[in-house]
Amino acid sequence: MTLPAPHRLPIRVYYEDTDFSGLVYHASHLRFMERGRTELLRELGIHQRALLEESSAGLFFVVRAMTIDFRKPALMDDLLTVETVVEDVGGATVALAQRVLRDGELLVFASVKVAAVENGRARRLPPDVRAKFESAAVTATP
Repeated sequence: MTLPAPHRLPIRVYYEDTDFSGLVYHASHLRFMERGRTELLRELGIHQRALLEESSAGLFFVVRAMTIDFRKPALMDDLLTVETVVEDVGGATVALAQRVLRDGELLVFASVKVAAVENGRARRLPPDVRAKFESAAVTATP
C-alpha cells in the first residue's frame, strides 16, 4: 500500500522497545505511531497543549479506533520511519493511515481514527483545526 505525501518521523529502536526475544514488542509500535501523529500535528501548527488550555472544558484528541497489521518484526538498533497521512476529515474525527518502515520495507500498517473530545464527549473540530487537517488531507489513488 502506498501512502501519498506522508509525514515522516525517524525512530531508533532501543533495548526498552523490545521483548525477551529481542524483537520490538507489539505495543512499542503504538508508541512509535503516537509520536508520528503528534509530530504531524506540530507540523500542521496544531498544538495539543494549547487546545487543552484554551478550551473551557479542555479539548483533546483520543484514538477512537485502530486496525493494525503487523507484517514483519523490527529489531533493536533498527532505524525505523513512521509515515503518517491524513486520509479524511469528518465533523469530530480524523482518519489517518500510518506505516512503520525499515529501509523502505513495510513492517506495520495501521488505520487510525482520532476524535476530538471535550468535557467527556465528542466535539466538532474547531474551524482552524479542521482547516489545518484538510490542508494535509490526501486522497489515495489505487
